[in-house]
Amino acid sequence: MCTMQLDTVFVFICVCLVGAAGRSAHKRGHKLEPYKQSRRETTRVDGRTHKSGSPIFRRSPDMTKSPMTKSEQLLRIDDHDFTMRPAFGGPPIPVGVDVQVESLDTISEADMDFTMTLYLRHYWKDERLSFPSTNNQSMTFDSRLVKKIWVPDMFFVHSKRSFIHDTTTDNLMLRVYPDGNVLYSLRVTVTAMCNMDLSRFPLDTQTCSLEIESYAYTDDDLMLYWKKGNESLNTDDKISLSQFLIQKFHTTTKLAFYSSTGWYNRLYIHFTLRRHVFFFLLQTYFPATLMVMLSWVSFWIDRRAVPARVPLGITTVLTMSTIITGVNASMPRVSYIKAVDIYLWVSFVFVFLSVIEYAAVNYLTTVQERRERKLRNQLPCTCGIANPDEDMMMTTCYSDVDPSAAGTYGMPENGTRQERILAQLTLADSQRTSRVKTARGYVNIWIDTHAIDKYSRVIFPAAYTLFNIIYWSIYT
Repeated sequence: MCTMQLDTVFVFICVCLVGAAGRSAHKRGHKLEPYKQSRRETTRVDGRTHKSGSPIFRRSPDMTKSPMTKSEQLLRIDDHDFTMRPAFGGPPIPVGVDVQVESLDTISEADMDFTMTLYLRHYWKDERLSFPSTNNQSMTFDSRLVKKIWVPDMFFVHSKRSFIHDTTTDNLMLRVYPDGNVLYSLRVTVTAMCNMDLSRFPLDTQTCSLEIESYAYTDDDLMLYWKKGNESLNTDDKISLSQFLIQKFHTTTKLAFYSSTGWYNRLYIHFTLRRHVFFFLLQTYFPATLMVMLSWVSFWIDRRAVPARVPLGITTVLTMSTIITGVNASMPRVSYIKAVDIYLWVSFVFVFLSVIEYAAVNYLTTVQERRERKLRNQLPCTCGIANPDEDMMMTTCYSDVDPSAAGTYGMPENGTRQERILAQLTLADSQRTSRVKTARGYVNIWIDTHAIDKYSRVIFPAAYTLFNIIYWSIYT
């Protein structure tokens, strides 16, 4: 009996222990699950552990992935049709423009164009892009957003080539303000036409223009204007050209009419360039002047020195032809005469005339030599003074020097004595006596070939000096 009671007590104790262990295990299981859940809902921010409900977790950078933080959602891009201009159907939208000229790269006379790199900025207001902001700060975007909104469709009139720089990325910037004002800036290089008047080249001044216009929107839809008037155009102080001096930049605004589409606002950037003439003085004018002066040296060389005077004249003519060809090779084929052409061709004429002058001297010398030889063969010669009492008489006086001798053409020359050939030719009947008293008439021939060189030494320099005075007074 006692043994059964002990067994019952023992079983009861075991049951109690097992029940207590189950309750303890159940309690431990409930505490473990919240622990695991809390481990999954915590995160690390700035090196510290925070729960998902803490304010620090809301400022996590990953919040940019949330739809509420997208710029497109903030600007409500999907809520509007940006294929139409702002205030469509209303008054024209004003678009202000300003330009920062970075460089003026090249000016080409042969192609009649210029190349310029500039920052082109547009200002307008699009209320569709307004957004709420407590600190009134603007938002800046790159080219990826530019493709999704409306921007002015500007182009350069009379441009040959143009491109937007894309190194290291597209050089575009879009800045949007909370009230809807927009700044759109791009860096572009453009090559445009410049109709130059080269009639005064190289002593000329050129004015070129860069023209900006909307391609699709007439003045009823878009009104272009310089944002700050003439101050809207800024230039870099380091801009310089090797061949030109930049005198000034200025802006204007005009209306352009197209018969098929209507009137458009057009903005002009004018810049005036004055050419540096010193380069052309060294490369063109001085060499041409020296060639003309070199051709005058032949006037001081003995006319009988043919090997000296002929090559000198031919050399100066060929040199002038080379200078003219070199200048025109880099110039456009215009149908009018340039200032440099006038100077070079007049110089060429002076050089050519110096060659013609020697040809005339040499020819006249040869002619008088032939006549002298003919007279010596046909007429008797008596040196001295003829008898005045004789009615019919022919007298010819020659120098003592034989004209046929090598290197001589009559009397020796000196600084004060002129060569004279005085021949008295008679026109009489064919019968001549030994005393030549039957002659009927006289013909006197006086030819001074040495005087032609003497006059040329004065006339050529004086005429060329007068030409230079007139030329430089007109073109400068």
